[in-house]
Amino acid sequence: MKKILIHTIPVLISLIWLIAINHTLDPISLKGHYFLKFYFILVLGFYASVFALKFFGETISRTTFYFLISIFLLGVVKLAKGIFLGKPIGYLMMILILEIIVSVFLNLFYINHKMK
Repeated sequence: MKKILIHTIPVLISLIWLIAINHTLDPISLKGHYFLKFYFILVLGFYASVFALKFFGETISRTTFYFLISIFLLGVVKLAKGIFLGKPIGYLMMILILEIIVSVFLNLFYINHKMK
């Protein structure tokens, strides 16, 4: 339960930013750099919470990977929308690639840690 609360903090911060700055609850309707700011806040906050858990000696649970997958899927949906509309998607593509790399490293560490 403590891990879920720690992981929801960055989600709540990014949603509060979304409401306060853009006056919406729909991140997919955001345009360009507003979505990138929202997504960057969400991703950095989430990974900060993951690394904070690891720093305090907690294990990475399956809930963490569910959060990772849902954040990644949000980026993929926005990427597909950008491709469909013919918008530039370079920064979002780089963020998604980095997110895949970090997720693979976390997954490898989780599997190795679980086997010991």
